[in-house]
Amino acid sequence: MREFAPRLVAWQRRHGRHGLPWQGTRDPYRIWLAEVMLQQTQVAAVIPYYERFLARFPGVAGLAAASQEEVLRLWSGLGYYARGRNLHAAAKAITELGSFPRSAEQIQSLPGVGRSTAAAIAVFAFGRREAILDGNAKRVFARCFGVEDASRLWQLAERLLPRRGIRAYTQGLMDLGATVCTRAKPACERCPVARGCVARREGRIAELPAPRRRRVVPQREATWLVLVSDAQVLLERRAPSGLWGGLWTFPELNGAGVKAHCRRVLGCEISSARKLAPLEHGFTHFTLRAQPVLCAVRKRSARAEGAGRRWLDAADAVHAAVPVPVRAVLQVLAKS
Repeated sequence: MREFAPRLVAWQRRHGRHGLPWQGTRDPYRIWLAEVMLQQTQVAAVIPYYERFLARFPGVAGLAAASQEEVLRLWSGLGYYARGRNLHAAAKAITELGSFPRSAEQIQSLPGVGRSTAAAIAVFAFGRREAILDGNAKRVFARCFGVEDASRLWQLAERLLPRRGIRAYTQGLMDLGATVCTRAKPACERCPVARGCVARREGRIAELPAPRRRRVVPQREATWLVLVSDAQVLLERRAPSGLWGGLWTFPELNGAGVKAHCRRVLGCEISSARKLAPLEHGFTHFTLRAQPVLCAVRKRSARAEGAGRRWLDAADAVHAAVPVPVRAVLQVLAKS
């Protein structure tokens, strides 16, 4: 216990990650942006999004003043879109407060910020002595001390906090879990706390933390109507919350025939319809199998743009706030 924090701090300063774009700053806006993006997403995937966000929104006021559509357009492809919506809502809340909250408790009150994320922001931005317990830290603690219960892990995380070097310690936990104490094939020979590791000593590395039970992931099917008229495509904005909330997608077929649905619901007469290659996209709780149907429109009415629908040039639609599989279809259209 006594050696854990000093060893981790010394290791981080010598072997940890130091060149990430959000390191070397005490700006809470930049740190918060990075911590939100890093939730459930790998560092390599986050970096280009982080840099694009900062180029467009260098401060919280600009992010708060932007439309949700622009925020989601920049977020498109990063996944877990509720994070993007919460980021926008939190920026508005921070602007109303007049400054970024400084304590972990206050930071946690922002939309989309949990206990561990709030603690990380408080540590890196303000040097607060707070405990984190993200996925990497949980794995390190579970293996090193043979503990799995969530409440005990939090107690352990708080007990191990050093009096000095809190930033290096916190970064060290993240780095150790991400680069050494990995889920598969951990590099125990490079671990600074391997000597006291319970999992290594007892041969329990593979079982700590306990692997999640594999679940049968259900599959959902959808038919996307890709209506094209004069090099424009019809997109429909989804409800603000829920799956792909606030993003633009293709209208979906609901039971009726394609031509009848296009005429009755979308106000379009189509001359032909042909199936494109189907797509599969994985979500946390299910897999979506989408069947795009390319519909050539010979006549459209003003009603087509009602109910949150919009005609966009195919080349422009590629850059709109659309999910990855929708963009894949749009890219094919833009090239044709």
